[in-house]
Amino acid sequence: MSDKNATIFVCVSCRDEGDPERRPGAVFLDALRARLKERDLPIRAESVECLAVCKRPATIALAGEAKWTYVIADLDVQANVDDVIESALRFAESENGIVAWKDRPVCFRKGVVSRTPPLP
Repeated sequence: MSDKNATIFVCVSCRDEGDPERRPGAVFLDALRARLKERDLPIRAESVECLAVCKRPATIALAGEAKWTYVIADLDVQANVDDVIESALRFAESENGIVAWKDRPVCFRKGVVSRTPPLP
């Protein structure tokens, strides 16, 4: 049975190397929430203080109950918000969180830092 659930956790801690006052994840989260609201999608976007991928902001984790969790980095607010939403939709539709390589948007294919199994 497929659980159609997904939460996008966005790291809001990392600072931009060129501008220490700018937090790319926080900017990404704001844009992501706005787009989710605009499209009226049932995907949650939550802030998280650290995903420990500080050299690769902005970073997200795609998570869902009884699903593998993916950590994806190097996201750009201008280029990747819609791709992250598409990734989350495909993740939510999957039975176990594993999304086929061919069904992943480019940022999902290239930016995966890790994949963690669900708790038994």
